[in-house]
Amino acid sequence: MGRKRTGSWNILFYKLKSLTIMKPINVFVVDDDDIYQFTMGVTLKNIPKVSFTSTFCDGAEALDHILANQNVPRALPDIIFLDINMPVMDGFQFMEEFVDLLPKLNKTIKVYLVSSSIDPKDIKKAKRIDAISDYLIKPIKSEDVKEILAQFE
Repeated sequence: MGRKRTGSWNILFYKLKSLTIMKPINVFVVDDDDIYQFTMGVTLKNIPKVSFTSTFCDGAEALDHILANQNVPRALPDIIFLDINMPVMDGFQFMEEFVDLLPKLNKTIKVYLVSSSIDPKDIKKAKRIDAISDYLIKPIKSEDVKEILAQFE
């Protein structure tokens, strides 16, 4: 008959078990605002679950990275925080291309559209795109980011 775990050993066992189950998360921040990139970087760095963070200044840069690594799942994001208004390729233009590319990727990727825009047209347009998980209004609190990442399994 096996030994029964008791007291502090039982707590230690469950803490170790939860650490091994925790899946690391790759996060992309796609935004042309350097300050926002910096603050998101600091927030994400303080979340142990986040294994890697990449920042891109526009949708085209992020899309190029995804295309170049489409057969390397560990180089792809699990979550993308995507701004709407950016030069070169904005968030909606990115989503048009990304939605076509998504079925070819062997990975589930959640996209959160992030904007300072409270324009009902932007919100309505975002809701029509199934691949967008949510529309977040800047500034995003670190608690909100932690809550989003806590839902990730």
